[in-house]
Amino acid sequence: MVSIIDYGMGNVASVQKALNFLNVKSVITNDHSVIKDSSVILLPGVGSFAQGMENLNERNLVNLLTEEVMIKQKPFLGICLGMQLIMENGHEPYECKGLGWIEGEVQKFELLDLNIPHMGWNNIKVFNKKYFNNLDNSNFYFIHSYHVKTTNYQDVAATVNYGIDVVASVQKGNIFATQFHPEKSQAAGLLLLKTFFDLNA
Repeated sequence: MVSIIDYGMGNVASVQKALNFLNVKSVITNDHSVIKDSSVILLPGVGSFAQGMENLNERNLVNLLTEEVMIKQKPFLGICLGMQLIMENGHEPYECKGLGWIEGEVQKFELLDLNIPHMGWNNIKVFNKKYFNNLDNSNFYFIHSYHVKTTNYQDVAATVNYGIDVVASVQKGNIFATQFHPEKSQAAGLLLLKTFFDLNA
Protein backbone atom coordinates (compact mmCIF):
# COMPACT_ATOMS: atom_id res chain seq x y z
CA MET A 1 0.00 0.00 0.00
CA VAL A 2 1.17 3.52 -0.87
CA SER A 3 0.58 6.29 1.65
CA ILE A 4 -0.09 9.60 -0.11
CA ILE A 5 0.64 12.09 2.66
CA ASP A 6 -2.23 14.47 3.32
CA TYR A 7 -0.84 17.60 4.97
CA GLY A 8 -3.10 20.27 3.55
CA MET A 9 -0.91 21.25 0.57
CA GLY A 10 -3.05 20.12 -2.33
CA ASN A 11 -2.96 17.85 -5.40
CA VAL A 12 -3.47 14.59 -3.49
CA ALA A 13 -6.61 13.68 -5.48
CA SER A 14 -4.93 14.04 -8.88
CA VAL A 15 -1.99 11.96 -7.70
CA GLN A 16 -4.27 9.20 -6.44
CA LYS A 17 -6.23 9.29 -9.72
CA ALA A 18 -3.00 8.56 -11.61
CA LEU A 19 -2.16 5.69 -9.24
CA ASN A 20 -5.67 4.29 -9.63
CA PHE A 21 -5.19 4.31 -13.40
CA LEU A 22 -2.00 2.27 -12.90
CA ASN A 23 -3.77 -0.12 -10.49
CA VAL A 24 -1.48 0.93 -7.63
CA LYS A 25 -3.23 0.64 -4.28
CA SER A 26 -2.98 3.86 -2.28
CA VAL A 27 -4.56 5.77 0.57
CA ILE A 28 -4.59 9.52 1.22
CA THR A 29 -3.67 9.82 4.88
CA ASN A 30 -1.87 11.56 7.71
CA ASP A 31 -2.64 8.73 10.15
CA HIS A 32 0.62 7.64 11.75
CA SER A 33 -0.31 3.96 12.02
CA VAL A 34 -1.34 3.79 8.36
CA ILE A 35 1.89 5.45 7.27
CA LYS A 36 3.92 3.02 9.38
CA ASP A 37 2.13 0.08 7.74
CA SER A 38 2.60 1.36 4.18
CA SER A 39 5.26 0.01 1.82
CA VAL A 40 5.84 3.27 -0.11
CA ILE A 41 5.53 6.92 0.96
CA LEU A 42 4.48 9.60 -1.51
CA LEU A 43 4.72 13.28 -0.58
CA PRO A 44 2.96 15.55 -3.10
CA GLY A 45 2.23 19.25 -2.64
CA VAL A 46 1.80 22.70 -4.09
CA GLY A 47 2.39 25.99 -2.28
CA SER A 48 5.06 27.57 -0.13
CA PHE A 49 7.96 25.79 1.53
CA ALA A 50 7.37 27.41 4.93
CA GLN A 51 3.66 26.53 4.95
CA GLY A 52 4.45 22.98 3.93
CA MET A 53 6.90 22.52 6.81
CA GLU A 54 4.47 24.18 9.23
CA ASN A 55 1.72 21.78 8.17
CA LEU A 56 3.98 18.75 8.51
CA ASN A 57 5.01 19.88 11.99
CA GLU A 58 1.42 20.56 13.05
CA ARG A 59 0.55 16.96 12.16
CA ASN A 60 3.68 15.60 13.89
CA LEU A 61 4.80 14.10 10.59
CA VAL A 62 8.40 15.33 10.40
CA ASN A 63 9.95 12.79 12.77
CA LEU A 64 7.65 10.01 11.57
CA LEU A 65 8.48 10.50 7.89
CA THR A 66 12.19 10.78 8.67
CA GLU A 67 12.02 7.52 10.61
CA GLU A 68 10.18 5.70 7.82
CA VAL A 69 12.25 7.03 4.93
CA MET A 70 15.73 7.58 6.37
CA ILE A 71 15.90 4.87 9.05
CA LYS A 72 13.59 2.16 7.70
CA GLN A 73 14.56 3.06 4.12
CA LYS A 74 11.07 2.82 2.66
CA PRO A 75 10.80 3.84 -1.00
CA PHE A 76 9.86 7.52 -1.20
CA LEU A 77 8.45 9.62 -4.03
CA GLY A 78 8.24 13.41 -3.72
CA ILE A 79 6.35 15.57 -6.22
CA CYS A 80 6.77 19.34 -6.72
CA LEU A 81 6.71 20.86 -3.20
CA GLY A 82 7.29 17.31 -1.98
CA MET A 83 10.69 17.40 -3.69
CA GLN A 84 11.56 20.81 -2.29
CA LEU A 85 10.70 19.90 1.30
CA ILE A 86 13.27 17.09 1.43
CA MET A 87 16.06 19.64 1.06
CA GLU A 88 17.89 21.20 4.01
CA ASN A 89 16.52 24.74 3.68
CA GLY A 90 13.95 26.76 1.77
CA HIS A 91 13.31 30.48 1.25
CA GLU A 92 9.59 30.66 0.44
CA PRO A 93 8.54 33.17 1.66
CA TYR A 94 11.32 33.29 4.27
CA GLU A 95 14.22 31.01 5.18
CA CYS A 96 13.28 27.93 7.14
CA LYS A 97 14.52 24.41 7.75
CA GLY A 98 13.37 21.52 5.57
CA LEU A 99 13.37 17.78 6.16
CA GLY A 100 17.08 17.66 5.30
CA TRP A 101 17.16 14.28 3.55
CA ILE A 102 19.05 15.68 0.55
CA GLU A 103 21.86 18.23 0.84
CA GLY A 104 20.90 21.54 -0.74
CA GLU A 105 18.37 24.36 -0.61
CA VAL A 106 15.40 25.85 -2.44
CA GLN A 107 15.84 29.31 -3.95
CA LYS A 108 13.63 31.72 -5.89
CA PHE A 109 14.11 32.06 -9.64
CA GLU A 110 15.93 35.29 -10.48
CA LEU A 111 15.47 35.58 -14.24
CA LEU A 112 15.17 38.90 -16.06
CA ASP A 113 13.81 37.73 -19.40
CA LEU A 114 11.52 34.80 -18.53
CA ASN A 115 8.15 34.64 -16.79
CA ILE A 116 7.96 33.41 -13.22
CA PRO A 117 6.55 30.95 -12.31
CA HIS A 118 8.14 28.49 -14.69
CA MET A 119 4.89 27.00 -15.98
CA GLY A 120 4.10 24.60 -18.77
CA TRP A 121 5.70 21.79 -20.73
CA ASN A 122 9.48 21.45 -20.93
CA ASN A 123 11.79 18.66 -21.98
CA ILE A 124 14.24 17.23 -19.48
CA LYS A 125 17.81 15.95 -19.67
CA VAL A 126 18.29 12.67 -17.83
CA PHE A 127 21.40 11.80 -15.82
CA ASN A 128 20.12 8.78 -13.87
CA LYS A 129 18.04 6.39 -15.97
CA LYS A 130 16.80 4.09 -13.19
CA TYR A 131 13.27 5.50 -13.42
CA PHE A 132 13.72 7.55 -16.60
CA ASN A 133 14.52 4.71 -18.98
CA ASN A 134 13.41 5.77 -22.50
CA LEU A 135 12.31 9.18 -21.19
CA ASP A 136 15.36 11.33 -21.99
CA ASN A 137 14.23 14.57 -23.68
CA SER A 138 10.59 13.81 -22.83
CA ASN A 139 8.28 16.69 -21.96
CA PHE A 140 6.88 17.06 -18.44
CA TYR A 141 4.57 19.62 -16.87
CA PHE A 142 6.15 22.18 -14.52
CA ILE A 143 4.75 24.95 -12.35
CA HIS A 144 7.09 26.51 -9.78
CA SER A 145 8.62 29.83 -8.75
CA TYR A 146 11.37 28.32 -6.58
CA HIS A 147 13.92 25.71 -7.58
CA VAL A 148 16.22 23.21 -5.91
CA LYS A 149 19.99 23.72 -5.76
CA THR A 150 21.72 20.54 -4.67
CA THR A 151 25.09 20.33 -2.94
CA ASN A 152 25.97 16.96 -4.48
CA TYR A 153 25.50 16.80 -8.22
CA GLN A 154 25.35 13.00 -8.09
CA ASP A 155 21.92 13.37 -6.44
CA VAL A 156 20.54 15.00 -9.61
CA ALA A 157 18.53 12.55 -11.72
CA ALA A 158 17.39 15.05 -14.37
CA THR A 159 17.52 18.75 -15.23
CA VAL A 160 15.40 21.18 -17.23
CA ASN A 161 16.58 24.37 -18.89
CA TYR A 162 14.61 27.51 -18.08
CA GLY A 163 17.10 30.27 -18.67
CA ILE A 164 19.44 28.26 -16.48
CA ASP A 165 19.79 24.52 -15.90
CA VAL A 166 17.39 23.66 -13.11
CA VAL A 167 17.09 20.44 -11.10
CA ALA A 168 14.03 18.58 -12.41
CA SER A 169 14.50 15.40 -10.36
CA VAL A 170 16.66 14.00 -7.57
CA GLN A 171 17.48 10.45 -6.59
CA LYS A 172 19.47 9.17 -3.64
CA GLY A 173 19.11 5.58 -2.45
CA ASN A 174 15.45 4.94 -1.70
CA ILE A 175 14.55 8.61 -2.31
CA PHE A 176 13.22 9.77 -5.67
CA ALA A 177 11.53 13.11 -6.34
CA THR A 178 10.45 15.32 -9.23
CA GLN A 179 9.94 19.06 -9.50
CA PHE A 180 7.47 18.49 -12.32
CA HIS A 181 4.06 16.85 -11.95
CA PRO A 182 4.16 13.32 -13.40
CA GLU A 183 0.44 12.93 -12.66
CA LYS A 184 -0.23 15.84 -15.05
CA SER A 185 2.37 14.87 -17.65
CA GLN A 186 0.25 12.46 -19.69
CA ALA A 187 1.95 9.38 -21.19
CA ALA A 188 5.51 10.25 -20.08
CA GLY A 189 4.39 10.95 -16.52
CA LEU A 190 2.38 7.76 -16.29
CA LEU A 191 5.31 5.74 -17.63
CA LEU A 192 7.61 7.29 -15.02
CA LEU A 193 5.15 6.48 -12.23
CA LYS A 194 4.64 2.95 -13.54
CA THR A 195 8.39 2.34 -13.60
CA PHE A 196 8.79 3.66 -10.06
CA PHE A 197 6.01 1.51 -8.64
CA ASP A 198 6.96 -1.56 -10.66
CA LEU A 199 10.39 -1.38 -9.02
CA ASN A 200 9.23 -0.42 -5.52
CA ALA A 201 5.62 -1.33 -4.73
